[in-house]
Amino acid sequence: MDEINQIEIEKRLLSLREEHRDLDIAIEQMVQAPHHDQLRLGRMKKRKLALKDEIRYVESQLVPDIIA
Repeated sequence: MDEINQIEIEKRLLSLREEHRDLDIAIEQMVQAPHHDQLRLGRMKKRKLALKDEIRYVESQLVPDIIA
């Protein structure tokens, strides 16, 4: 992997982690509210899980292939 590609992957990973963290905060705040929109909360949780999967995928791109 060339250095430029690795930098782009790291930027993407940082962006995904930031969005995941922001969603986590928003979900926590929504849950604390006495009346919250269950549908919106469900969508936010689903997006957070999708982000987690994408983060794992992007992290795997940074791990060098090992030839066994």
